[in-house]
Parts: sequence; structure tokens; C-alpha cells
Amino acid sequence: MVTEQKNIFIYGASGHAKVVMDIIERQGGLRIAAVIDDNPTLHGQSFFGYPVRGGRESLLQLHLQEGIEAGIIAIGNNHARTVIAAWLAQNGIKRIAAIHPSAQIGRETQIGAGSVVMAGVVINSSTMIGADVIINTGATVDHDCAIGDSAHIAPGCHLCGNVTVGDGSFIGAGSTVIPGIRIGANVLVGAGSTVLSDIPSGARVAGSPCREINS
Repeated sequence: MVTEQKNIFIYGASGHAKVVMDIIERQGGLRIAAVIDDNPTLHGQSFFGYPVRGGRESLLQLHLQEGIEAGIIAIGNNHARTVIAAWLAQNGIKRIAAIHPSAQIGRETQIGAGSVVMAGVVINSSTMIGADVIINTGATVDHDCAIGDSAHIAPGCHLCGNVTVGDGSFIGAGSTVIPGIRIGANVLVGAGSTVLSDIPSGARVAGSPCREINS
């Protein structure tokens, strides 16, 4: 029995989008009907085997005329995802989550709309993943964590239990956060850092143990 696939869009034509496309193809049940990108030089081209149909106006046409109701923002920049997600919501366009089949998701874990969980990720029990979050390749998020909207947990990060990461924060590749830490909103944690104490919103930190750095 052949199951009909649901048509979706991918918003973004970059290296990150290639990985998201691979996840969508492996998930099954979804068909990438179009790629949307705000860069006019890409319009009409093929990206990773899919047509770049245009920018936001083209997406509105696809939504209204071709019935494409949902898609995913495949852009690595946290602020850009936040802005585009708000625009999609204003226009009644839904966002889907993409979860790689190799990811391990624990009981009572919630993953918000538009979020991406990549290959080899482990998310343990009772964790809350917000909307438009990236949990990147091989990262681990232990029990009872809370990851805010539009955050990015980079490849190879390890968040121990009861860690909170605020909206829009970026935890750099290979970083480790010990249990119970609270990381505020729009924080940048440099690659390979070890986070041993709470970090206030807006801070930029790096090192092992991490310390605040200048902009």
C-alpha cells in the first residue's frame, strides 16, 4: 500500500538546508515540493536536486494556490529563524519538526514546531525543546532540560540534566554544560567550552572553564 506524501517547503538554500533535506527524505511521509530563499540570484535554480521557487511572495503563492500548508526553516542563524517564523505565523503557514531516524528521543519529551534534531542526537526523558531549535549532529541533551525557541545546540555538545538554555542562544560545538546550569537568552558559548556556572542573558563566553569574552 502506497501512502500519499505531504508536500512541504524548505526555507533556505545553504549547507544547513542540505542536512535538513536529508532528514526529511529519511523521515518518510513528506515530499519537498519547493525551496524558498530570499536571495534573488538563486531563484529558478536547482538546489540539491530541488527547485528554488523564489522568495516570500512565491511562498505565499504556493500556500494559497497549490495548497502547501507547512514547511521548515533551514537556516542556521538564530535571529533569521526567529524573524521568518514570525512572518510564517502571521500568514497562517505552519512549521514542521524534522527528526533524523537515528536520533534517540526519551519519554515525555516535547519538540516544538520548526525544530530540527539531527543524526546521532540523544534527548533524554522529560526534556522540553522549543520552536525552531537546532539540536545538531551528535549532541546530547539529558533529562529535564529546557531549550528555548530558536536556540542552537551545535554538533557534539553535551548538556547534562536540568540545564536551561534561553531563547536564541548558541552553544558552540563540543561544549559541555554541567547539571542544573541556567543559560540566559541570546547567549553565545564558544566552541569547546565547559560551562560550570550560570550565564546571564546576552553574555559571550568561551574557555574551559568558560569566562566572559569581549565582543
